[in-house]
Order: sequence, then C-alpha cells, then structure tokens
Amino acid sequence: MADQGPRLTTAFGNPISDNQNSLTAGSRGPVLMQDYHLIEKMAHFNRERIPERVVHAKGYGAYGTFRLTKSLSEFTRAKVLTEVGKDVPMVARFSTVGGESGSADTARDPRGFALKFYTEEGNWDLVGNNTPIFFVRDAIKFSDFIRTQKRDPRTHLKPHWRRWDFCSLSPEAIHQVMFLYSDRGTPKSARFMNGYGSHTFSLWNDWGERHWVKFHFHTKQGIQNFSADEADEADEVAGKDPDYSSADLSTAIEQGDFPKWKVSVQLMPELDADTYRINPFDLTKVWPHGDYPLIEIGEMELNRNPENYFAEIEQSAFEPSNVVPGIVFSPDKMLQNRVLSYADAHRYRLGVNYQQIPVNQAKNADVQTYHRDGAMRTDGNHGAQVDYEPNSFGGPKQDPSFSEPPLRIRGDAGRYGWPGDDEDLYGQPKLFWTKVLDEGGRKRLVENIVTSMGDSPRHIQERMIAHWFKVHEDFGRGVAQGLGINAAQAAAE
Repeated sequence: MADQGPRLTTAFGNPISDNQNSLTAGSRGPVLMQDYHLIEKMAHFNRERIPERVVHAKGYGAYGTFRLTKSLSEFTRAKVLTEVGKDVPMVARFSTVGGESGSADTARDPRGFALKFYTEEGNWDLVGNNTPIFFVRDAIKFSDFIRTQKRDPRTHLKPHWRRWDFCSLSPEAIHQVMFLYSDRGTPKSARFMNGYGSHTFSLWNDWGERHWVKFHFHTKQGIQNFSADEADEADEVAGKDPDYSSADLSTAIEQGDFPKWKVSVQLMPELDADTYRINPFDLTKVWPHGDYPLIEIGEMELNRNPENYFAEIEQSAFEPSNVVPGIVFSPDKMLQNRVLSYADAHRYRLGVNYQQIPVNQAKNADVQTYHRDGAMRTDGNHGAQVDYEPNSFGGPKQDPSFSEPPLRIRGDAGRYGWPGDDEDLYGQPKLFWTKVLDEGGRKRLVENIVTSMGDSPRHIQERMIAHWFKVHEDFGRGVAQGLGINAAQAAAE
C-alpha cells in the first residue's frame, strides 16, 4: 500500500478511520453520542476564538411578534402552532456567516436568520439561514468548511482558493455554492430576504403521530439583492457604510415601516421518509414543493428596535435545542450536532448562566430547574430550595404527559456515507441552473464564480470546472472560458 501521508488522529493521537461521516444508527438514523471524534472536533472548534462568535459574528436584530393564522393542531400539540390569532413575542438576529464582527454587511456570504419565540411553554428557537440548504450535511465536516471562510493561518488573509479547494473535494457543497454566487448571495438587507429553518424538524400531536416539517419565511417586502451588475455599487456601499443592512432595518422600524414575513411549512408523514427518493434529512437538499406543498400558517413582524445592542443582540443566544412540546428534532446529522454544539458555544462565550441574560430568558413560562451556582449567577440561586431530585420537599418534578412519541430508529452503528452518485451530488444543482435561474441569473452566477476563482491554482480551477460541467455543459463552458481554460479539454477530463 502506498504511503498516504500523515495519519489523522484525535488530540490524543488515536487514529481516525473516518473524518467524513458521523456515527449514526443506520444510514438515516440519528447521531450517536459515543462519536468521540465528532464531539472533540466541535468542542474544540467552539472554543477557538474569544470573545466574538466563531461564526455569525457580524449581526443585528430586532423584536417583533409572530401571529398564527392557520392551526396545525392536526399535526402538533405546540400551542405556538395551534392557537390562532395570538401574538407571540419574539426576537430576531440576522448575520453574515464567515466575516468578523467588523466586516461589511454587503459581503457575499450566507445570512443567518435566527429567531427566538417567547412562548408560554418555554422559548422556541429556530436557527436558520436565508437559504433552505447548507454546504455540508454532516457536522463532522462543519469546522473544516468554516475554516475555508476564515483567514489563512500563514498570511492572515482570506484568499478564495481555500474555499474552492474544499468545494472541489466536497461536491455536496455545490448546491449551496450556486445559491451563494447567485444574486441571493448579496441581499441588500434582512428586510428583503427570505429565511428558512433549513433543517428538517418533527411535529408530534396528542395521538403520538409524527410528521417531518420544514419552516419557511418569505419576505413581504419583495426580494432585493446586489446583483453582479451592481457589484461596484455594493463595493461602494461597503466602503462608505459597512453597516448598511443593519442601519436599513433599524431605520425602517424607527419610521414605523415594520417588515413582515409570510410563514409557511412543508409537512411529510413520518413513514414517507423511509421511501422518499431523496434523504429528507440531508441539509444539502430541498423538498420539492410539488411533492410537499407550502402551507401558509402565519405572519412574522419586526416592530421594535433594541435599546442596547450589546445587551440585547450581541448577548442573544439562539440554539436549536430550545424546543417546545409538539416540536422536536429529526435524524438530520447537522441538526443533531447543533443541538449539542450551540448551547456548548454559548456556555463558553457568555458563561454557564447565559440563560439569565434578559434577552435569553423565558418571558412567558415559569422556569424551574435544579441548576445552581456558576459564574455570573444573577438571580436568587433558588434560595433555600433543595438542589436534587427526587426529593421530599415539594421540588419540581417530571411530567410524563409531555413525553414525545418514540423516534423510530433502526440499523447498526457505523459511519455511513452518502450515495455520492451524480443524482445525489448534481440533481438539485441542475434544477437550480435550469429552473430557478433565468438567463441573466445564470450569466451573473458564472461571472461571480469566475471572479472568485481567479486566485485559485490551476489544478483547483480544473477540478472545480469538472463539477460545473456535471451540473450543466453551459455552466462548465462559461466558467472555463472566463478563466481562460480550454473548455473542450476541461469537459473531457
């Protein structure tokens, strides 16, 4: 066997057999907690930088309300999704993903779309993006991907070739990359972009029935982006006002022009997941609306600016682990890890008692825990109440009536890969090229990619162009010609 070079190990020197796939219960099952390599990678990654967020560092936000207009009581017991006409207070934070806290709002980057709903059953957090998909579908690759968006450890610069090297070797990212380098990659402001829960979650009702669900937020202001034709304008805005989008949202709310989003869901019966033609828990895929139509259920409005940015936005902590009875997780590998890693990152960045910061507190639910002590404890620390359970002194007890139905799991524990065939990797990107983008959008996508790939070594360019040809011949030819590479030769390779 040829020498493969240095062997990847854990921090303690233990060899790693698979750095591409998390340990799961079956090929579509949830991630197992015994995956020590995954936990080590994410725990270390969460602690790499202080004090700003490792990702989504540059952000802004506002308060508002969510009003349900169509009950989902057939599918869930969650009051936030069954009590029509009730205004649920909430806070939103929008952000770029890869840049530092001082980066420009107009950068080509996905946008975080994080929402916290203060329900009477506790806080419900929906942590998504302005795209319905993501670059990777297994969190074991997440830290590697994010590093390609950060600074080169040698030069401390941000050359684009790093991301193209990763993408050319991880073609699952192609779908999201096409979103990013289309007009959608440079929204003018949070007011003018859609938001998505992105992950697959599940709803369960009083009868123990489960449905898989995806959440969609469509802007009622109309979508507005900086297109490639406006690149000079975007650069000028970044130079004159790097906080352009932050100011736009704040000013609109200050003037009473409250932005609104139509809220919709897609629903899939639990058993459909076993036989559906794509893995419904794959974060690099969308559910075609022809198979699972959008169902409009309500409206979100932002109508109040924060009084203090640091206290209310910088210290806001969103985590997918905050769910309410009737809404819970799915075997989505990325979601499974985020349930662990988001709360872990907040404890590190804000302190173990971060839930006591006012913006993070449950506003409409009574909090009863046995958590005690820790740095920056700001309440009465539960006074003289006992700090263990069960106890004989009237302390809070478990309530089995809130138990979710069992999650169906089958399969042996292993590091299961993905299909990796052309349909898996290029099927939905082909639809994005042919069905979603118009002729102008395809032209701008090619131009944006050519500009970004210009600093990449030739072997990375050629490897990436081979992927573009598999998406569509016109796509591959356009990028090749833009980079001065023989298109016929690139297609043959």
